[in-house]
Amino acid sequence: MPHIDVNNTEIAFESKTNAELRQMYWLFRMFNSPSLVSVGSKMTLWALNCRLPVEWAIKKTIFQQFCGGDTLENAQKTIDHLGRYNTLTVLDYGAEAKTGEEEFDRTEREMLRVVTFAGKNPTVPVISCKVTGLARFELLEKIDRQEPLDEMERAEWSRASARLDRICRLAAEQRVGVFIDAEETWIQDAVDGLTEEMMARYNRERVTVFNTFQLYRHDRLAFLKASHETARAKGYLLGAKLVRGAYMEKERARAAEMGYPSPIQPDKAATDRDYDEAVRYCVDHYREIGSCVASHNVQSN
Repeated sequence: MPHIDVNNTEIAFESKTNAELRQMYWLFRMFNSPSLVSVGSKMTLWALNCRLPVEWAIKKTIFQQFCGGDTLENAQKTIDHLGRYNTLTVLDYGAEAKTGEEEFDRTEREMLRVVTFAGKNPTVPVISCKVTGLARFELLEKIDRQEPLDEMERAEWSRASARLDRICRLAAEQRVGVFIDAEETWIQDAVDGLTEEMMARYNRERVTVFNTFQLYRHDRLAFLKASHETARAKGYLLGAKLVRGAYMEKERARAAEMGYPSPIQPDKAATDRDYDEAVRYCVDHYREIGSCVASHNVQSN
């Protein structure tokens, strides 16, 4: 196997012009200032809420750096550009925290469009999906607490499950992978349960559905191994997207406010240790686990 040098900037940045690299450098220098990020975020939200004409500035800076396009047609330009440099794309519709059935149905329709679009693009092997774009947050909380659902809630959950099922079924038919994003700890058990259902249904011959494991949680390495044992016992392949995590401040603040132990690792070293061990575990069991190392960390990669 050829040696992969992740420090080779000639390969890493060959798709960027000098002007784009300078803009990236400028942006990330700003992001390294917590106070600037805090003030800038609040000012931007205020400007948008006041309908001030700032969208052009956002699109030329932050949006351009982190988003591939605001429509599938616009995203195609980015996909084609990356493809010329042997870089694959994960399509993320970016819908979450929806509240009504009409919004959930609209999200499903868009996700099905995304899957069909990805199926026609050889450089788009995977799409990303958030359960909170398909189901009500409060309903997920109730399921997570293992409280009994009334008749209307059971019907609501059945509709939510059916939405994700239709997305995963089409993805299996189109041979497109589906990353199910991780959520907050107080709804994650509900998301895990639904994701396991989809994996048991669609990961029989190949890995279509991937659960996301946030290794900044001190219990997730054990959960990864338990998920593998469950998959093995039930005869399906495990899909594992490995991330560090996205809700650290929110998780710690909620734990402190409500008086329960924080689910977050005590420090970054502990997160890195569990993350790298999770990578090793997935590689050691590569015949039974389809894995994605979703990390910016050079050592982990």
